[in-house]
Amino acid sequence: MSAFFRHIAIILCTLLCTPLQAQLLWEISGRGCQHKSYILATNKLVDLSFVDTIPNTFRCFSRCNKVITEFAMQDYEAIAALRQAAVLPDSVKLSNFYTADEYTFIDNSLRMSLGMGMDQLCRMKPAYLTELHRTELIKQWLQYDEQRSMETFFEAVAVERGMPVIGLDDIGETMYMLFDREPFDWQCKELLKVMEYPENEVKQERALKAMYLDGHLTDIAYQVEGPDNTSSVSYSDYQIFCARNKEWVKRLQPYLLQGAAFITLNAIYLGGDKGLIEQLRAAGYRVRPVNRKV
Repeated sequence: MSAFFRHIAIILCTLLCTPLQAQLLWEISGRGCQHKSYILATNKLVDLSFVDTIPNTFRCFSRCNKVITEFAMQDYEAIAALRQAAVLPDSVKLSNFYTADEYTFIDNSLRMSLGMGMDQLCRMKPAYLTELHRTELIKQWLQYDEQRSMETFFEAVAVERGMPVIGLDDIGETMYMLFDREPFDWQCKELLKVMEYPENEVKQERALKAMYLDGHLTDIAYQVEGPDNTSSVSYSDYQIFCARNKEWVKRLQPYLLQGAAFITLNAIYLGGDKGLIEQLRAAGYRVRPVNRKV
């Protein structure tokens, strides 16, 4: 190979390997779609101001007439049902699943993070307590601000504008994903583990955020399903996400055929060979990154 062509090859390789923020916004077409739809990868730890740096996001959003997300957080009746689903049956006592020392340790940890102990929270499912504690960890260690998160921004804008917001999961499926996807005894172990090793949760969330900001959706998938992941979002959880992606493709079909859908989903669901983007391609859709000249 001549020096000239070698130089060109190096330039092309660099361009192809350089992460683009446009990799966070994707265009969906083909398979009889009347209009293009778009899918935006999100990360709840990222400030909503970051949306301004993703080329053409607002232009694509303005072309759409509906927002599709994992679960419609603006459905207040559904939110109330979720809160009720987080409560343990009267016959189940969390204290029966721990030694006295473990129960005291969990109590002290919750008091430090939430300002409430097991005297107030003992009726809640362990998966719910784990998520509450994790949220406080990332607030304290990673400056997570729920009010400034990009995750639900477009959903909120859609509600303000009177646009329909469609959840890919119904209330029953959301309850299962949040509170019941792991066996109860495993949830109890996971709660204790998060209390004992909070650094694992913070390390994982920090890594996922960094990959997100670089637009590396495939790396995010590998980070979650890889053997080095010791956080509470485990390999088994990832397998459930992958199986759900196949069902989501079916549920998206009527909305994609009509077109003009703006889909916002956590980046954890999108990348990798089992992610939603590849599942859409396997179903016959054309999915490509939105470029700067859209």
